[in-house]
Amino acid sequence: MFNRLLSHDLPRNRVLAILLAVIVLGLALTPFLFPSTKALNVSAKIIVFIVLVASFDLLLGYTGIVSFAHTMFFGIGAYGVAIASTALGATWGAVALGVGCALVISLVLSLLIGLFSLRVKAIFFAMITLAVASAFLGLASQLSEFTGGEDGLTFKVPEALQPGTEYLAEPFLGASIDGRFVTYYLLFFAAVALVLMLLRIVNSPFGRVLQAIRENDFRAEAIGYRTVVYRTLASVLSALFATLAGVLLALWLRYNGPDTTLSFEIMLDVLLIVVIGGMGTIYGAVIGSALLVLAQNYLQDLMKLGASSVEGIPIVAQLVSPDRWLLWLGILFVLSVYHFPSGVVGRLRAMRGSVR
Repeated sequence: MFNRLLSHDLPRNRVLAILLAVIVLGLALTPFLFPSTKALNVSAKIIVFIVLVASFDLLLGYTGIVSFAHTMFFGIGAYGVAIASTALGATWGAVALGVGCALVISLVLSLLIGLFSLRVKAIFFAMITLAVASAFLGLASQLSEFTGGEDGLTFKVPEALQPGTEYLAEPFLGASIDGRFVTYYLLFFAAVALVLMLLRIVNSPFGRVLQAIRENDFRAEAIGYRTVVYRTLASVLSALFATLAGVLLALWLRYNGPDTTLSFEIMLDVLLIVVIGGMGTIYGAVIGSALLVLAQNYLQDLMKLGASSVEGIPIVAQLVSPDRWLLWLGILFVLSVYHFPSGVVGRLRAMRGSVR
């Protein structure tokens, strides 16, 4: 049953299976184990990034397509919910309309980009997607009547998801059972469903063709597969999953702006997570997202503890200063790429193979 649920794509490594179990259980139990606001925000961001990175890996890792327009679809999903909720009010109908419109827009845009651009070489396609993403970012900043411009849109979610909605008067096992609690588990179970769907896609005959195109597109074309069609379908599916990731983020933040979903820094984070976790593995999105987001949010706090213990030692105190956390974050990423060139998941699976 469990094997079928994972589409017969098991971790195939005991350490990897333990890491995945720890991350999933940690995310599932965060409201009870770490009920602070920061911990919930960090866990929610990990959940959203898992879906976003897994959808991008469908393009890069499984099909071999380099696209810089992925955050555009991420932003379309968030803006769809934000604009609809601002215009129609805090109702489920507004959320449904926003999600539907966002999916349609992403479908059309990804289809157009795929049909008109995927015939060119990889580097030219990457440049085209970068230009499209930059143009969309400019539109989102300038169309202030619809998008709120640089300030973005703050909106209300349905009453069932609002933080002020209390379902129990007293905390249950240390967790406040309110609208925030319900929103968190909405994100969690939606992300689980989306990741399982992506696992099903990449392990289907369609997914095998995508991997064949990644390895050798000329050979795949020679044996009868229309590579442009399969690449376009992969681009569309990836865009739709990224759109749903944007929807989840908007529901959690109850806000969206250009820097929140359309920033190029987010695209860089996605690329880093894919490299750290491992390309061509949906599980890599889970491992990489947890590592990156936790490092971004807690590395500075850990350095504060270290700085207090070496206070008074001139050079060492300056090196471990919390103000230099970005430097150490970069060093950690360089070391991870050096020691795990195929990503954490790829390295662990290779270790299993070498032991056998």
